[in-house]
Amino acid sequence: MSIQAVILLPLMFSIMFLGMQGALYYHARSVAIAASQEGVRVSASEQPGNGPAAAADFVSAAGGEDVLRGVRITSDRSATSVTVTVSGSSMSVFPGWDPQVTQSASVPVERLTR
Repeated sequence: MSIQAVILLPLMFSIMFLGMQGALYYHARSVAIAASQEGVRVSASEQPGNGPAAAADFVSAAGGEDVLRGVRITSDRSATSVTVTVSGSSMSVFPGWDPQVTQSASVPVERLTR
């Protein structure tokens, strides 16, 4: 009985921690995608300079540094399209490992025509 526990207990803990790490990464990725979509939505409108701020506000409302650490937000706007990229690292249950998350969204720029 004890030999089975010595073999199976570390295996079960490893599976549990891998599942938890996967959930943390997926959540950070989902927040980064949603933040980039929010930033690009604002940047494509008539307020192009407010996109990165909108993305940063979204990340902070979603949990901030507890979800996505070292957040970097970049915005690139041309005459026809705008792209907002949100990157950072997700939380980790394994010491010394910081999984990187980078997500971006692009849309055409809104233009008023008569």
